[in-house]
Amino acid sequence: MPNPKRRHSSSRRGKRRAHDALATPMMITCSNCGNYALPHRACGKCGYYKGRQVTAVRTTSEE
Repeated sequence: MPNPKRRHSSSRRGKRRAHDALATPMMITCSNCGNYALPHRACGKCGYYKGRQVTAVRTTSEE
């Protein structure tokens, strides 16, 4: 069973991990309420998608 002869340098390790960073998700503003939402999905705040309501949104009393 082969074993590594020397340890890998931190720059070599960093080059390998260069593509592991998390990307921020693309966000759009809802045309109905102006809240941020994921594209091609119904808004979680108001339930609208492409100008019409597609899901019913539960409302909670915040008192």
